[in-house]
Amino acid sequence: MSVNDQVLSYPIPNDAALDPPAEWAELRARCPVAHVTLPSGDRATLLTRYEDVKQVLADPRFTRQLNAPDAARLSADGGGVFSSEMATIIPDSGEEHQHWRRLVGKWFTAKRMNAMRPAMIRIAEDLIDDMVKRGAPGDLRASLGFPLPVYVICDMLGVPAADRDRFSYWSDTLLNLTRYGKDEIEAAQGEFFQYMSDLVAAKRAEPGDDLLSELITAGGPEDGGLSDIQILVTGMALLVAGHETTANMIGKMVSMLLADRSRWERLLADPSLIRTTVEESLRFDANSGFGLPRYLNAETEVSGTVLPRGTTVVCSMAAANRDESAFEHAAEMDLTRSPNPHLAFGSGAHSCLGQALARTELQVVLEVLLRRLPTLELAVPVEELERVEGLAVGGLREVPVRW
Repeated sequence: MSVNDQVLSYPIPNDAALDPPAEWAELRARCPVAHVTLPSGDRATLLTRYEDVKQVLADPRFTRQLNAPDAARLSADGGGVFSSEMATIIPDSGEEHQHWRRLVGKWFTAKRMNAMRPAMIRIAEDLIDDMVKRGAPGDLRASLGFPLPVYVICDMLGVPAADRDRFSYWSDTLLNLTRYGKDEIEAAQGEFFQYMSDLVAAKRAEPGDDLLSELITAGGPEDGGLSDIQILVTGMALLVAGHETTANMIGKMVSMLLADRSRWERLLADPSLIRTTVEESLRFDANSGFGLPRYLNAETEVSGTVLPRGTTVVCSMAAANRDESAFEHAAEMDLTRSPNPHLAFGSGAHSCLGQALARTELQVVLEVLLRRLPTLELAVPVEELERVEGLAVGGLREVPVRW
């Protein structure tokens, strides 16, 4: 297979909930810079090798300017992964982007996450208590995977937890590439925008001990802070990114560990492996979703292929994380793997701001589940687990468990 021999549909169809599509290995070996057709019908370039993906994510010529006239649309209605107009409000590159990361990032340090850990443990304990009271079998995704990160990010942003179901729907419409029409996406985004406008106004009138209040009290751009619209969109982005990815990852991680019972038993015998198990789960995740799209504003070369200006590139971090040239025995889940330089959180200046939060939540989930429900097991065969289709963030529809 060469670049021009075949044009794959992307995302690559795959029925298996936890296994990668067979095409990944073939693409890495024979066609690392591949032409693909997106849900919109537009063409893009797919990268699947570790070094190529890492190179592009660190290269400032590959931008997030997906609203450029010649950029590929991700979906037919132009929706999914936030609107391009929204995405451009947060500075994309250079000193402005670094300034934004410094202002927001102080809320996502490892030190702050450690301080929040006891509260996360209490939330996880309460959610598991509720699931146990309802009786087995239960849906781990609905009972624990979704509500835990929602409660945490709501608390950090000062959003009432009672509103979590509302922004669950909003984030779904913003991250979904195929499920919703343009009118529904625009209506949901309008509601979400109005909600955040009202919340920011309320925080300005009565600041609290939360991230949004701190951004407001830092002052405007003239004071070294952010504009009102930047604060508002930052809140929207963090609400979506701060719960959707981790909610799905909790379900996938537990499913991976229970799919092969020896993995769960090994953790029970040695809980000190929780940290490396979380990292390996992130690397091994074959259902991570769309990947990171980038727009090329200058001609450049990747893996010996010249890409013209105007190319839209999709970086498949999940495919790159299975690259044998970067990870020994990459097709095996090794709970002791260290070091583990996976790309699940991206790389370079745009690596995931909330990775310390996600890691802490995933570690807490394993810690509490192993202690509280050591007999946990999947309530259905692995083959019956279903992927959530059309979502930019990969996940499972349900994670049925018993104990």
